[in-house]
Amino acid sequence: MKKYVVIALVITVLIVISRTTKKGRHLTNHIKGTITNIIAARDYINKEGDSISTRVALPEGYKRKEYARGSFQEYLRNYQLKEHGAPIINYDNSRYFAQHWHDAILEVPVPENGLQQCADALMRLRSEYLWEKNRKDEIGFNFTSGHYCSWKKYAEGFRPKINGNKVSFHKTASTNFSEANFYKYLNLIFTYAGTLSLSTELPRIKVKDLQIGDMLVKPGTPGHIEIIVDHAVSSNGDHLFLLAQGNTPAQNVCLLKNFEDTSISPWYRFKENESVYTPSYYFETPIFIRFK
Repeated sequence: MKKYVVIALVITVLIVISRTTKKGRHLTNHIKGTITNIIAARDYINKEGDSISTRVALPEGYKRKEYARGSFQEYLRNYQLKEHGAPIINYDNSRYFAQHWHDAILEVPVPENGLQQCADALMRLRSEYLWEKNRKDEIGFNFTSGHYCSWKKYAEGFRPKINGNKVSFHKTASTNFSEANFYKYLNLIFTYAGTLSLSTELPRIKVKDLQIGDMLVKPGTPGHIEIIVDHAVSSNGDHLFLLAQGNTPAQNVCLLKNFEDTSISPWYRFKENESVYTPSYYFETPIFIRFK
């Protein structure tokens, strides 16, 4: 009985907070998610599933959107997961403070150097996909300065000389196309690219055209970015999506719960120009972008 009294009191306080400010509404979602974990079952989580597509079940009336075999979309949908219940671990091997935010952890290694933060983790996913598909010449990103830095030129020995916003590239290293050198290249990208450069470099996508691999971004220094890793559609054309994120400090890439609509969590439903609330971030004006 006491448990229900406490829950009722908390909900009452949350209603007051949520009517006060947008930030209050975001705080409400955090606490509401915690309460939901206590009083509601995870209807869509298969604890035995070892990939995104096998871990998260579909709501009734939905089926997974079909994508081409070998595509980036299929790569993400079938990405391997750590065992159910795995915690979010920071780059320094400490536990992240918000363990109730996620329903799965992706098998993306976290470097001990702390560089692989939110945008970096997604650039790594994209780069590793291109590497595995032998499309290495397509790997490249803009620095925040706007200068393009490709894996091909880096492997040929070209390194940036950076002076403020001025960047020039010079051959100062021997040619090295090894995998070990590839990860050194990614560390360079993690240092000089981020949410701001991605939002400037990549094309914007309307909600009606969203697909797996598209990213929800808040440009800035700092900003934040999350990536769509699965996509379901109903017979009447309603679309649902799963979101994953890296974060700051550098940590595991995790599949996010949906505290705003717990009835379909971890699935999300987006509408054009409608704010998006996720456990770690409030996107007041959502911008979606797509890797080229």
